[in-house]
Amino acid sequence: MCYDPDAAPPAFSPARQPLAEAVPLTVTSADGTGFGAFLARPEVATGVGVLVLPDNKGLSPFYRRTAVRLAEQGHPALVPDYYGRTAGADPENRPPEFGELPNLLPHLLALTPDGLDADLTAALERLRAAGPSDVVALGFCFGGRQAFRAAAPRFGLSGAVGYYGYPDAVNGAPGPTQLAAGLTAPVLAFWGGADEHIPPAAVDAFDAALTEAGCPHEFVTYPGAPHNFFELSAVEHSVAARDSWQRLLAFLAGPR
Repeated sequence: MCYDPDAAPPAFSPARQPLAEAVPLTVTSADGTGFGAFLARPEVATGVGVLVLPDNKGLSPFYRRTAVRLAEQGHPALVPDYYGRTAGADPENRPPEFGELPNLLPHLLALTPDGLDADLTAALERLRAAGPSDVVALGFCFGGRQAFRAAAPRFGLSGAVGYYGYPDAVNGAPGPTQLAAGLTAPVLAFWGGADEHIPPAAVDAFDAALTEAGCPHEFVTYPGAPHNFFELSAVEHSVAARDSWQRLLAFLAGPR
């Protein structure tokens, strides 16, 4: 789990667009399940849409703020929650202790690839209805893992960006490394060189698998940076955060 409730993304670029709206939504998945989401939309969309995939706490304030930062740069951004099936469609009604691991774990273990895929597909449809059809997935931690998975053709993404998304198998479930042969959208991945959760060997194996699959990708590792270096209060890692933000904006601007 990456970010505390009071965490905020860094702000390295002045706003280019005023916001048209920044609102909570309920999105309906293919099986009829409603799940919470947050949409931030600029007055004029000047770039691709961004599907922001949160860490395993789901739709938290950090990701609402991230969506607003992106919208200020001209990118419509939508953040889906993962837990509509087990915790209801309104994340605002959950108690603060929901994000603590003992409380979160039953909901996390109830997630399935099919359910996640259905919800991501519904979120993408809603985002595309609000702006450009071209969409890039941007994920953090658990969401980074999901962003890498979403580089598969069935999602129709223009690219996938992951911050410290664990790429290897978990409890026998295949990860992006094992799924690399089916990934086609360009991938940009950011890693912390001091990340205790993702060993360099796992990063190298993912790199090799994407290379073998012919999936275009760029990996950037920041020596000494921890797992959640992209955060406003992590001032000692602001150089890494700033560089990754600039690379992210360049990736969103394309071409890929």
